[in-house]
Amino acid sequence: MAMPGVYAYTATPLPLSDDGAELAEILSRDIPWEVYMTARLIADKDLQLIRRYDKRSEELQASLLDESGPAYIEAFLTVLRNVTKEETVQYILALLLQMLRANPARAKLFHQVGEAHAAAGGAASQAELNPYAVLLRLLQRADWFTQEKSCKLLTRVIAARPHRDAPFVHVAGSSAAAAAANGAASGPGDPAEPHITSFVEWLCGQLRRPSNPAKSVPTAVSALAVLLRDKATRGLFTAAAGVGLLAPLLRSCTGPTSSQLAYEICLCVWQLSYHKPALQALASSGVSKGLVEVVRSAQKEKVVRVALLSLRNLLGEPELGAASDMVEAGLPKVLATRSLQSWGDEDIAELLESLAAALKEQAVVLSSWEKYKKEVLSGNLDWSPMHSSEGFWRSHVDKFEDKDFQVLRVLL
Repeated sequence: MAMPGVYAYTATPLPLSDDGAELAEILSRDIPWEVYMTARLIADKDLQLIRRYDKRSEELQASLLDESGPAYIEAFLTVLRNVTKEETVQYILALLLQMLRANPARAKLFHQVGEAHAAAGGAASQAELNPYAVLLRLLQRADWFTQEKSCKLLTRVIAARPHRDAPFVHVAGSSAAAAAANGAASGPGDPAEPHITSFVEWLCGQLRRPSNPAKSVPTAVSALAVLLRDKATRGLFTAAAGVGLLAPLLRSCTGPTSSQLAYEICLCVWQLSYHKPALQALASSGVSKGLVEVVRSAQKEKVVRVALLSLRNLLGEPELGAASDMVEAGLPKVLATRSLQSWGDEDIAELLESLAAALKEQAVVLSSWEKYKKEVLSGNLDWSPMHSSEGFWRSHVDKFEDKDFQVLRVLL
């Protein structure tokens, strides 16, 4: 099942507009850069570059980056690698995020640091200035600002890496891993794989045990919504047992204030639905019920659309048994209700219609007598495909006689 090119309506990597006031407050600090050179934590060339860039106009900063972008990134990474003072680390992170807010394409500069360092005759190795390693280390700091901003930077740096099409050779189930196991050459892998693996594990950890009660989950989900665009990263997330974490989060997204979080969780589910090993985990986690609730209650069309796309992909694999959860969650009624609305996105109307038809086709499989009996006895009998399936009534008409016509007496 190939993933269609529908990223026109997906979010750009972790929008930073909401960080503006917070970054401005951090950047109002005055940092004694000379102290760090005296302590030999940064070199004289780093000091000169930072002085030239810091507290300058956006236009001048842009000109400096256009002229010697990798050199400035190297200087900033050197500070992050060598300086432990919280206020200074936060300042550099804010400076880098401000740089990417002005021009997201500058994330590519992080991948040119090694080349620039070698050209300048630097003594430190490229590995020591590896942006992945520097930012991953900062994720272990205690303060949430440093964790969150490092996460956002790392997500953008990974998304801009030059070897995105290279396979991951250590992901179970990947073609490259299979080739390696059989002794066949599969070509060079993505050198970022071990770093992305560590990052995905950290993100899963935030979903399980948030560092920040209010912000950890939205931050981690936003990062995953970007990272899961890559097929190989879906394999990492599945191997890290992250798939099962999404359904409980989706069920907790209620109300308009959770709209963006619900959208990004659905986006993660949709992207994972194109990864075969993740499909079974998605179905068994009960994520279908959460998706149905999103379709029922979401007000924003982009949220409804990505939830419908996820349901369609899950329903397209009948052996998963996800259709049963969808019917139990009331999807037929939801589809009928939502079909009465007017949609600016014409694809939504088509998705509603195709899902309703697919559910009807699978009605005989879904229509067990026990499910129907449970509905009747609970008093929550909703119109569903089983009620319009002639095959269901032919197969189960004799069961109305069970227990002295119990079900029939309740109906009457």
